[in-house]
Amino acid sequence: MTEGPLLVLCALGPELWALRGGDWTGAEGPPVLARTGMGRRRASRSVGRLLAGEGYGALVVAGFGASVAPGTNPGEVIVADAVEDGEGRRFRLDSAGPLAEALRARGLTVHTGLHHTADHVVRGHERAELHAAGALAVDMEAAAVLAARAELRPQLPAAVLRIVVDTPERELIRPGTLPAGLRAWRSLRAAVPALTTWHRQAAAAAGHPAPAPHPPHPQPSTLPQEAS
Repeated sequence: MTEGPLLVLCALGPELWALRGGDWTGAEGPPVLARTGMGRRRASRSVGRLLAGEGYGALVVAGFGASVAPGTNPGEVIVADAVEDGEGRRFRLDSAGPLAEALRARGLTVHTGLHHTADHVVRGHERAELHAAGALAVDMEAAAVLAARAELRPQLPAAVLRIVVDTPERELIRPGTLPAGLRAWRSLRAAVPALTTWHRQAAAAAGHPAPAPHPPHPQPSTLPQEAS
């Protein structure tokens, strides 16, 4: 299932902007970038429509997120080895090791661990509780995306990464958000070559032949945000 293009999902406009401007050289054909909108409901609906249509070779959920682990810094990357939701569902990901290695090769600081998908913005004591339960990051979309994948395309290679914007010591409501956001935006853009590396590795692991040559700088196509 790695014969089609890479599908990259994000929730926010700035995330899409960062991803579009990254270096897609070496991608197995032009990737498809799609903005789902925020929240589990929108993400589930968007990915359901996407996976029910055109075939994709691999799926990545990428964007900004909140760290629940003390000592992490804005601009660092947290790659999921599993994603859980508030209902107790857990989705394991085999992509964490190879993707983390590819990101570190790009000079990024990477942590690997559990992501939690919440249905609201998590602050204060809730972050401490999630970290005590084993989570490193929290978002509002990834578990919904993986649930739809499990139903529609369970063999589709998938990866989840979040660039840290705020931390337990520096939540978004505090001063310093703008510099942290800029660091995260630059890290997300810098992560793009690692996504293409991971996609190629997934294709090789599946035993698919090398694709025909593509232009040296494939331009990603962009799907609009789904209507709410």
